[in-house]
Amino acid sequence: MAGTQGNVAAAAQSKQPYVIGPDGTALTIADLPPRTTKRWVIRRKAEVVAAVRGGLLSLESACDRYSLTEEEYMSWEKAIDRHGMQGLRATRIQQYR
Repeated sequence: MAGTQGNVAAAAQSKQPYVIGPDGTALTIADLPPRTTKRWVIRRKAEVVAAVRGGLLSLESACDRYSLTEEEYMSWEKAIDRHGMQGLRATRIQQYR
């Protein structure tokens, strides 16, 4: 946990806006998945959700940035709320319904 606290402290000192990401580390705009992301693994989806929930990105800007529909993004939020990060697993979607 000491490394996590160091990461958050470094982000706070740099004066960059940040949120706490899904793994407990500071997440800035620069840490978000690239705009060109095509392969959405659990961690990347969770980072985008954390960024929107924490106010780093608006829902509209996240959808524009990643070419997502609002429905797709909302399904990620719902999956996290219901089943945690494992709910974001595309290959296991049937198991969590």
